[in-house]
Amino acid sequence: MAELNQLSEDFNQYLSKKIEVKDPVNLYQPIKYILDLGGKRIRPLLVLLATDLFESDYKNAFPAALAVEVFHNFTLIHDDIMDSASLRRGKPTVHHKWNENIGILSGDAMLIQAYSFIEEYPDDIYRKIMKVFNKTAMEVCEGQQYDMDFEQLQDVSINQYLDMIKLKTSVLLASAFEIGAIIANASDNDRKNIYNFGLNLGLAFQIQDDYLDTFGDEKSFGKKIGGDIIENKKTFLYLMALQNSNSEDQLLLKALYKNDDDIAKIKNVSQFFKDKQIPDLTQKSIELYTNEAFSFVDKLSLSSEKKEILKNLGLNLMNRSV
Repeated sequence: MAELNQLSEDFNQYLSKKIEVKDPVNLYQPIKYILDLGGKRIRPLLVLLATDLFESDYKNAFPAALAVEVFHNFTLIHDDIMDSASLRRGKPTVHHKWNENIGILSGDAMLIQAYSFIEEYPDDIYRKIMKVFNKTAMEVCEGQQYDMDFEQLQDVSINQYLDMIKLKTSVLLASAFEIGAIIANASDNDRKNIYNFGLNLGLAFQIQDDYLDTFGDEKSFGKKIGGDIIENKKTFLYLMALQNSNSEDQLLLKALYKNDDDIAKIKNVSQFFKDKQIPDLTQKSIELYTNEAFSFVDKLSLSSEKKEILKNLGLNLMNRSV
């Protein structure tokens, strides 16, 4: 078994060799820019880890891992445009540094690049990966559309929200695990269980993301704190607050969201969440989905030591600050 730090280091070296700036510079420079912003590169790491866990050389998974990372960052470029976001990982977003047209086109090019990396695999592996990749890509688009639709709806249930984040966030984490398992020729049962592990871990991950957007540290989080509140997003915290409020307090919360003063809005909404114990309730939900994820780890045909690696990964993601 390779250490996670080793997987990350080797993958970053591979990425730096494969992603280059060429003419036209304004197409390829934004691609290199957003990938150089780094982050933890969780998704490609999951591809490599799954391949390694099922006893195949993790370096065989580099092209697929890069495809997943490039695809993920393509969605970030376009999401930032749709959200009018100014910061990504503490740096200007692509469309702020260049312009929206460049952001759209460079994002499109990244999607094409992602597919081209998968072409490096033999036909049988290629077809299996592409089936998972295409299904996931469409689900991510569906999740993004639901997210935009929710902005216009007055009432969104927590179950609707969970379905949305499953599509927008969880399926990519889940498919990263499954793609790694495919490369290692894991059994269909192991593919299914490691996918479901990733799916539930992804739900915990996104709920944690919602939590950090309001109660995280801006410097370590890499995004403006309170951005979801300013944009009136119906996050897990907001929906949980509505669910745990009487009709009078529900009206109060909705009124707080109409405040044009961003600083006061963030302060007052955050305090409302605290008064309703939403931070604690949110942490309990994160723990719930993390434990559900662990139940699928127990079903994998892996050694206890390898199962522990997956569980430790889940715990680290649950307790992250970025």
